[in-house]
Amino acid sequence: MAFLATQCVPAYPVCNHQPKPPRCLSQRIQSKSDRIPVVKTQQSSFPTTQESRRESECECFNLYKELVPYRQAWSWQKSIVKEKKALIEKNQDCPDSLFVLQHPPVYTMGTGSSEKFLNFDLKDAPFDVHRTERGGEVTYHGPGQIVMYPIINLRNHKMDLHWYLRSLEEVIIRALSKTFSIKASRLEGLTGVWHGNQKLAAIGIRVSQWIAYHGLALNVTTDLTPFLWIVPCGLQNYQVGSIRGLLGEFESFDDTSRKQLPDPDDGQLLDIACKSLINEFSEVFQVGINYETISRLEFLESEPLKPLKEEVI
Repeated sequence: MAFLATQCVPAYPVCNHQPKPPRCLSQRIQSKSDRIPVVKTQQSSFPTTQESRRESECECFNLYKELVPYRQAWSWQKSIVKEKKALIEKNQDCPDSLFVLQHPPVYTMGTGSSEKFLNFDLKDAPFDVHRTERGGEVTYHGPGQIVMYPIINLRNHKMDLHWYLRSLEEVIIRALSKTFSIKASRLEGLTGVWHGNQKLAAIGIRVSQWIAYHGLALNVTTDLTPFLWIVPCGLQNYQVGSIRGLLGEFESFDDTSRKQLPDPDDGQLLDIACKSLINEFSEVFQVGINYETISRLEFLESEPLKPLKEEVI
């Protein structure tokens, strides 16, 4: 995500949002009555390896109502990646997985990220700063931002990283268009999803033995102030936007289709965005969504993991 004026940004102010503490993650992800229905997809026009292949399944950990600490989510991803590699070594079926969640305020940096894109002293950072093994420069995660971590076995789809990145962008573009009448697009040479000069979603991935993890972050009701304290994704002279912000701008336009949209509160807007993203993920990747419970993750974490290749700065 990218926002920074050419002039120097002043010292960071106090952040406006006050996140609620995460709920206990030992609960089931959602009660049956609250779950998003299993998605039955139709054939997508977006290219796949086998246009007529049978729809495969994807397990989904839908924690979007939680504020999951970044380190915890990263550990879960590593557990799933380890499991998938073991299945591949045994020549067993290796389906896809998907995490949907929010994070408490945190900055993350990629493997080769430069500290020159931080507008604060690391010794006095406003939030935790994590350096991980994903690609890309620094970005911000926080409440009001839907984060999706697909753990994709690209052997099931197409062993092409450019195709995968474009597919993640396609998920977001479709969700914004169909659900919010927001005309989002790609910018040539850049990764992510944009509306004009505003970057609405950032994407950063890691691929190991054709297993892709990390993923995308879409600003829905996010407080954008923390983006002022970095150069998001290392891109200057661009802005960061959100769904809530754009819907507010659209109120002044004479657009019948947009006037017919509901005016949800922040919680409802997150609900709508989450459901739309999962639906479009299912369509683009041609997978059926099966919802898992937290007990599945607890079982994985009962097995010893290698040390996290992550640095808290």
